[in-house]
Amino acid sequence: MINWRMISKIMGFLLFIEAGFLSLCIGISAFYKEADLSSFIISTFITIFVGIPLSYAGKRAERKLSRKDGYIVVTFAWIIFSLFGMLPYYISGYIPNITNAFFETMSGFTTTGASILDNIEALPHGLLFWRSMTQWIGGMGIVIFTIAVLPIFGVGGIQLFAAEATGPKFDKITPRIDETAKWIWTIYFGLTIAATILLMAGDMPLFDSICHAMSTTATGGFSTKQASIAAFNSPYIEYIIMIFMFLSGVNFSLLYLLFLKGSFKRLFSDTELRWYAKTILLFTTIVTIGLLLTSPMELEEAFRKASFLVISLQTTCGFITADYMLWAPPLWMLTTIITYCGACAGSTSGGIKCIRAVIMSRIAKNEFKHILHPNAVLPVKVSGFSISSTTKSTVLSFFTVFVLLVFIGWFTMMCIGLNFDDAYSVVISSLANVGPGIGMCGPAFSWNALPDAAKWLSIIYMLIGRLELFTVLLLLSPTFWKKR
Repeated sequence: MINWRMISKIMGFLLFIEAGFLSLCIGISAFYKEADLSSFIISTFITIFVGIPLSYAGKRAERKLSRKDGYIVVTFAWIIFSLFGMLPYYISGYIPNITNAFFETMSGFTTTGASILDNIEALPHGLLFWRSMTQWIGGMGIVIFTIAVLPIFGVGGIQLFAAEATGPKFDKITPRIDETAKWIWTIYFGLTIAATILLMAGDMPLFDSICHAMSTTATGGFSTKQASIAAFNSPYIEYIIMIFMFLSGVNFSLLYLLFLKGSFKRLFSDTELRWYAKTILLFTTIVTIGLLLTSPMELEEAFRKASFLVISLQTTCGFITADYMLWAPPLWMLTTIITYCGACAGSTSGGIKCIRAVIMSRIAKNEFKHILHPNAVLPVKVSGFSISSTTKSTVLSFFTVFVLLVFIGWFTMMCIGLNFDDAYSVVISSLANVGPGIGMCGPAFSWNALPDAAKWLSIIYMLIGRLELFTVLLLLSPTFWKKR
């Protein structure tokens, strides 16, 4: 049985949290004395007004959550947050179209970073702050934050943790799941503060520093400038953002061991982290050489542009310092391959995740060995641990479903009216939560030109990609809703 009362209570509590974040934007708008103040006030009251009856409906709820309940809460959390999060855009009139407002908000909360805005600088400070805030909230996960406070309701958070956690692994760094969530959020907040301070040291204004720090640690990619990071024209800022994009793409359990335990041994022995670093180095080298051969760039500039692009795309952050569509075709076609990879599981990034690529490569390697030695027992090992047959099956299933979703979305986008390249790019960018693509959704363009039907399909794909495919798709299965 699904515990709808408890789900309702948690949804109400989540809306109170969102209202709290919206109230921060009230302060920003009041400080700058801009026209979006009233829209945030109205949005905050609407959110609280809806949250009260939802919380009241769960007043006598049974204090337990099943695995089914966890999947429902996680999926609905992103939808409801986006639904109420779009209100400031719509009420203020800066995004008067519901489709566009919901698209911008879902892109924020899923940390995709795709935008329909053609003139970002025209937005008042409150809305700009809210754009970055949506990514910061969604980066580590709305539900991960909730887990830290779930003991208030007298329920455990392991079901939500399992449903929201990215990738086939997410280590419990402490015995209690709520303590784990709190430590993760502590590291997340610390990275944001550190990024803000270092960006300010590079002469980036305070407001811009806070917004970009939130987007960077969330690997989201929303900027306060239409030209993204290129608008600041600062190598120092680019290198700082590169560092924090890379760190945000690392499994947060490893960051916990590094920053709070000083355990370098575990860091260097982690197979996924080594794969993550090696793929970034490989792609950076290829792109750097390509730029040196096909453009007038000097070595430092070519390396900086190449490394920023590779880290931004592999962590699915989506910040841009150059229009790679102006580079040689092999280079911008390489961006789609980088996008597929993703960073580490247990990070804020989207994409397939390096751990799945590691497991798949080991499975493929073992298959070649089996051809030569049919009777050999060849376990798949990652970081010294054998991977269970269940995990291997899950990873293979993920790849199958991922590819299937790409082709379904690709075909549907073409039926809507997009050409071959644009349809593919939009689907990959949405499903991998990366933002910039190629063609009409390249780094120099917004997604505003897409038909409304294509935007709604992108919204669905953003959500599916953010919640690791199965969490959302499971809710579409009739079996899930059967009473057992």
